[in-house]
Amino acid sequence: MKFISTRGQTEPLGFSDAVATGLAPDGGLFLPESLPHFSAADLARFEPLGYAELCFEFLRRFATDIPAETLRALIAKSYTTFADPGIAPLRSLGKNRYVLELFHGPTLAFKDFALQLLGNLYGHQCEVRRETINVLGATSGDTGAAAIHGLLGKPGTAIFVLYPDGRVSPLQERQMACTGAENIFALAVDGSFDDAQTALKEIFGDQIFRKHHRLSAVNSVNIARVLAQCVYYLWAWLRLPAGERGNVEFVVPTGNFGNVLAGWWLQQMGVPIAGFKVATNQNDILHRMFATGEYRMGAVRPSAAPSMDIQVASNFERFIYASVGRDPARVRELMATFKATGAYRFEQFDR
Repeated sequence: MKFISTRGQTEPLGFSDAVATGLAPDGGLFLPESLPHFSAADLARFEPLGYAELCFEFLRRFATDIPAETLRALIAKSYTTFADPGIAPLRSLGKNRYVLELFHGPTLAFKDFALQLLGNLYGHQCEVRRETINVLGATSGDTGAAAIHGLLGKPGTAIFVLYPDGRVSPLQERQMACTGAENIFALAVDGSFDDAQTALKEIFGDQIFRKHHRLSAVNSVNIARVLAQCVYYLWAWLRLPAGERGNVEFVVPTGNFGNVLAGWWLQQMGVPIAGFKVATNQNDILHRMFATGEYRMGAVRPSAAPSMDIQVASNFERFIYASVGRDPARVRELMATFKATGAYRFEQFDR
């Protein structure tokens, strides 16, 4: 499996190189050259599997450059850190309502599902290639803590996380700043999450600096993050009564669009999911986008849910790529306009 950039000016890469690179050199985001299709027979075969084995069966279609047994072992190791043996229990709230518990990882954040695995992928790559990786991330709280605990003590790695000073929860700040590990660097910045994320994008735009220091991005722009998150949608779908699966609609709190994008990709792979609802707080750029067709950046307003205090949804570019007919030139034009003006109106957008 090869991975291409949404902006079409980067050579296709294998899975491990796309993961290590993080943000594509042309400023775009990596995505699979094509999505596999899961048949009804595939889904029936997946039903009895445990979470880690289901994750392996899903990811082996993408991580084709990692030997199967190595990939299986990395995945199994990643989910031993979860407190609940079910990893992601699906609880019934009454007739036709369920909640998927994604808080049983080591930092209590849903991002542990991807970042425990990503840390092991980085560690494996450093070991096999005898290289080092410097991982950069920006966080509103949960990503940074989960990324740090995914990379904690991993040989060959160092992680630098920028977070907005005074705008993360006290618990998450302690999870980031108090590990004592030599490869962990948590840096408070004067500004918002979007300011921190913009700084990282500028750093990754300097290709000489990036290559010299072997930089990788741990934010939701990393393709491994989205693919790992696809798995818990599949897991939840398989836990539903068979008669309800075709009617399921996922309601997904999302700020950077990566979480709901993972579910939507799974739907595109043939899993019969009826639809998705994007749940936001007052930082509602995504709600306004789907309601009006206008993608317009506003001022970030602090809330009780700081991980959603975002006005630039980084993963939205992957959805845009699909919605404009997989046309990288169109994506480049659109993103350049948004960067220059802070807004873009879609006259014909597949909502």
